[in-house]
Amino acid sequence: MGFRAPIRVCFGDIDNAGIVYYPRVMHYFHLAMEEFFGSELRIDYAEVIHRRKVSLPTVHLESDFRRRLAYGDRIDMEVTVLRIGRTSITWGYRGYRLREREELAVEGHNVTVCVNSDTFEKMDVPEWLRKTLLPYLREPLEK
Repeated sequence: MGFRAPIRVCFGDIDNAGIVYYPRVMHYFHLAMEEFFGSELRIDYAEVIHRRKVSLPTVHLESDFRRRLAYGDRIDMEVTVLRIGRTSITWGYRGYRLREREELAVEGHNVTVCVNSDTFEKMDVPEWLRKTLLPYLREPLEK
C-alpha cells in the first residue's frame, strides 16, 4: 500500500448531476501528491518548486472511474511511485471511497517531467529527489 491522503468532496467539486466533476479528480491526484511530499518525504512541495527550482508538470494522464463520488464523500487517495526515469516520474493513484466499507472509486496514473522552475527547460530528475523517491518505488498498480 502507498501513502494515503484523506480528501472530502466539497460542494464546489460536484456538477449538475450531483457527482464529482471528473477534472476535480485530477486535482485530488495532485493534492495527494503534494501531501506525499510533505508527509512522507518531509519536504514542502512549495520548497521543491521555489527553492530547489524543480517543477513537475504532467505530460501524460490516464484514469478509470469505478464508482461515482458525491458531495460529502470521504476519499483516501493513495499515491505510489511507479517509475523513475531519467527526466520523468510516473505516479500511481487509487481513490477509495470510505462508506460502510472501503470501495475503489478511481484509479489512474500520470507522468511528470522535471523542468527548471525558472526557465521551464527539461532537466534530469535531481539526485536528491531520485534518492528520496527510491524507497517508495512500487510495481505498477494492478487493475
